[in-house]
Amino acid sequence: MKKIYVAGGCFWGVQGFLKTIKGIKKTTVGYANSLLENPTYELVKSHVTDAVETVEVIYDENILSLKDIVKKLFAVIDPTARNYQGPDHGRQYRNGFYFVDQEDGVMLRELMLEFSKKYEKPLATEILPLDNYYLAEDYHQDYFDKHPNAVCHIKF
Repeated sequence: MKKIYVAGGCFWGVQGFLKTIKGIKKTTVGYANSLLENPTYELVKSHVTDAVETVEVIYDENILSLKDIVKKLFAVIDPTARNYQGPDHGRQYRNGFYFVDQEDGVMLRELMLEFSKKYEKPLATEILPLDNYYLAEDYHQDYFDKHPNAVCHIKF
């Protein structure tokens, strides 16, 4: 199993979408690369943490590649959007991939070069090492399982 941290706007929709992909074994939502320890949603949305709403993804690399994850995410978000997706605006909604394995960082940078050729505007997707990850509050976890009629910027 491998692990990658994925951001693409509001983490509810990103998690809901990723959970539909064969090979993804587990997901949680949380806040990545925060300037403050144990940030709350209230702190994150106040912009004092610089954290990004992120989905922790554990996947079976024998079924699904990192390139597959990037390709599938880019099919449902705008990777050229800086600090927003759909109706959600703010740095906490930026898109990116946060890695724990240096080889994944190299691969992600190569993939961004490859995918950038498909867009007229430059990609705004961060590729950074994961500095920290804090689980979001329980009510954010598996949000679309609990609220199937909720509205989202991602269609899945």
